[in-house]
Amino acid sequence: MVGKSEISEKAQWVLKALVERYIADGQPVGSKTLAAHTRVAVSSATVRNIMADLEDKGYITSPHTSAGRVPTAMGYRFFVDSLLEMAPLGVQDLQQMRRQLDPDWSTQQLVQSTSSILSDITRMAGLVTIPRREQVTLRHVEFLGLSERRVLVILVLADHEVQNRVIYTDVAYTEIQLKEASNYINHSFSGRSLRQIREQLISAMKSDQENLNSLMKATLEVAEKAFEQEESGGYVLAGQENLVEISPDKARDDMRGLFKAFSLKGDILHLLDRCLAGEGVQLFIGEESGYELLDECSLVISPYRVDGQLVGVLGVVGPTRMAYNRVIPVVDATARLLSTVLGSSIPRH
Repeated sequence: MVGKSEISEKAQWVLKALVERYIADGQPVGSKTLAAHTRVAVSSATVRNIMADLEDKGYITSPHTSAGRVPTAMGYRFFVDSLLEMAPLGVQDLQQMRRQLDPDWSTQQLVQSTSSILSDITRMAGLVTIPRREQVTLRHVEFLGLSERRVLVILVLADHEVQNRVIYTDVAYTEIQLKEASNYINHSFSGRSLRQIREQLISAMKSDQENLNSLMKATLEVAEKAFEQEESGGYVLAGQENLVEISPDKARDDMRGLFKAFSLKGDILHLLDRCLAGEGVQLFIGEESGYELLDECSLVISPYRVDGQLVGVLGVVGPTRMAYNRVIPVVDATARLLSTVLGSSIPRH
């Protein structure tokens, strides 16, 4: 981040006024406009000199078809880090968000609704990753023998989701063994995350194989296969059509390229996974993302949690010309609210 000392106070006000005007109008901003609106009482000629200096330093640039200037990614970054005045989220918006997130819904329903909330409020694309499965907690499990070494696993998760899967065991187990195994798991691990259960089972299997009785051996084998780690389920996207509506004509090809990135998912997911290591709201402005298809976009992203554990990220994707002062509080509040709702849906023991 460039220090504020590298730009004079007058230049900071000129840059602030330019960015705010460009975000509002979407048109290159000229010196006469800034001289009339900036809080620094200077002439158009002085503003032109300041703008020339800002352009030399890389904060603004001049489109070929206009005498006005527009912010660069570097200019937006300085604006966000040093000059931005946040707009508090309105009470009505918060109430609307709470009404659209019911703790009794499944995780999938909550994720879908959250992405729509982000899109509706910001009028951009709302994006929410599906929680990493290993962080979801267990409510109940049943093991039912099918034939030979095939076992049906019925997982009832604390996010109101029921999963059925078939596993293949090394040996055939009786109905009584499977019943005892499910009773043991339910008694010992209900309310714990699938990751915790898997780690404890693996630890138990390694501790003393020779002294394990037949029940424990059956329980550990069946449970280990039942709780094998799953990959993250990707993300849910809503409102991508908003990007074309709010983007200037010259940027629409870039937005169509972004749609291609959305459909491929890989790069987007990799970028979002990077955000899991951070705290609070994070911004990727223009080329900061490291992906060419996102060079004309900004991502405002925040992790969300379940019981203090980071499980996913959510945020907004839009043009670099977005109202950061409004979008950042929306993303922050939504992450906090989703964390609260997901946490309240988990049974306490």
